[in-house]
Amino acid sequence: MDQHVLDFMNIPTTCISDAMDGLNNLHPAIKPLKEEYKVVGRAFTVKIPVGDNLAVIKAIRNAKPGDVLVVDAKGDQYRAIAGDFVVGMMQTLGIAGLVVDGVIRDLAGIKELNFPVFSKGTAVAASGKAGFGEINVPISCGGMTVHPGDLIIGDVDGVVVVPQAIEQEILTKALEKLNKDQIREDQISGNHEAILKHLDDLLSK
Repeated sequence: MDQHVLDFMNIPTTCISDAMDGLNNLHPAIKPLKEEYKVVGRAFTVKIPVGDNLAVIKAIRNAKPGDVLVVDAKGDQYRAIAGDFVVGMMQTLGIAGLVVDGVIRDLAGIKELNFPVFSKGTAVAASGKAGFGEINVPISCGGMTVHPGDLIIGDVDGVVVVPQAIEQEILTKALEKLNKDQIREDQISGNHEAILKHLDDLLSK
């Protein structure tokens, strides 16, 4: 597996976001269908018009195991880009997860799959298959530009995008933040006097 994918696997999105000054997060409405879902992988991008998901099918056929499908569905919340059957195909073919600026359907069935899906929610209506759309091109998803191959990390707090060109830099900063947070937790949490001192230090700045 890609070493950077492994490196980011155990880092919370909050630390990764802080390492990028909070500038590379998808819109907070895009959330996991289950709180325990975690996804890390390379973006396989999909751009579709509202209500047409044939490019999603094409992406499933062309993506590599471990890729994360990232779908620009224009934020539409009326027509779902996939249901449990389509998501099940993604899972069987080894795709790591689905992130969509839009909605899915067949919620109960998808939850049974335990496959990481991050979306704006669910809808009843299906999409058509007129054949428009593109795959593996730069897209806008949840207000963020996503290029094919960018690192996608999602957990209970949301989804962040790490551009390939700065992966090592962001990994270093995120690990530093994680370590700093752990030290603070160990030294202050549960300690009445340490909490008061910490608050006073913050207020004196």
